[in-house]
Amino acid sequence: MTSQIEVQGLRKEFGPFVAVEDISFRVKAGEVLGFLGPNGAGKSTTMKMLTGFLTPSRGRVNICGIDVLADPVAAKASIGYLPEGAPLYPEMTPASLLDFIARMRGIKGEAKERRLKEVSALVHLEEVWRQPIETLSKGFKRRVGLAQAILHDPEVLILDEPTDGLDPNQKHEVRQLVRRMALHKAVIISTHILEEVRAVCTRAMIIDRGRVVADGTPEGLETLSPRHGAVSLLVDREQAGELRDALEGLSQAERVEASPGPDKSTRLRVFPRPATSVAEPISDLVRTGSWQLREFRQDQVQLDDVFRQLTMPEAAAHDGGQQ
Repeated sequence: MTSQIEVQGLRKEFGPFVAVEDISFRVKAGEVLGFLGPNGAGKSTTMKMLTGFLTPSRGRVNICGIDVLADPVAAKASIGYLPEGAPLYPEMTPASLLDFIARMRGIKGEAKERRLKEVSALVHLEEVWRQPIETLSKGFKRRVGLAQAILHDPEVLILDEPTDGLDPNQKHEVRQLVRRMALHKAVIISTHILEEVRAVCTRAMIIDRGRVVADGTPEGLETLSPRHGAVSLLVDREQAGELRDALEGLSQAERVEASPGPDKSTRLRVFPRPATSVAEPISDLVRTGSWQLREFRQDQVQLDDVFRQLTMPEAAAHDGGQQ
């Protein structure tokens, strides 16, 4: 299947500063790519190059087979873009702004009226349809921004923080909308909300200092955490030494770490060897022994853990022993 978005060797320099260095990836219809990175990592710069708002220092971007540098107008016709902050004309109403956008996109007559009505309903703008944008809440302004991005039913959607300013119910609605649209579109979402990646994205890419440091499914990225598959046990302090010795004797255990627990207890964390599981062997071991466990649980790794590990490795290493 042809990719709707193809990025090859993208680089952007601002004088001596290199904001983006050698970024390459593809996104097909049906994929939702979560674009992640700390502030200053190069996310917004990359998205501006994808949409033709910035010229790369090197590399190329193809949208639906069209080179963005060679034919920017044709490429942009296939893109729906929601920039960070969703800049809008404050004196206009959603109705007048979207009518203006529709005409700029070449949508006219009955088709225009039909599409305005459809988009208004999709993002729930009916109650503020003729209210000045400057009087709207941040959430409604975000919805207007999303409406202009999807108005021409583009093959590619590039959304920068699409749920910023929305309440939990509104976030849920927007995520559902993105999932529905993604069935036939290639979607990139830049977000700081890592739960959004789990909720919406089929794939996640993490960049740091202008370079790609991870690319895979959200579930696959979670396996990069050193705590993936680790098991924690809480045991009385006087039994901790004996239990630790027994755990270290398991062939599936790579190492065992101990830390103080509450009320004269010790927490033992068992890390598995690569491509192995320690939960069942530990369970079998405990059943045959006389240790009185207060807690037995498999660590739940979050995408946040992997994000910190890849972008702040020293802080992540310090945190790892505290959890």
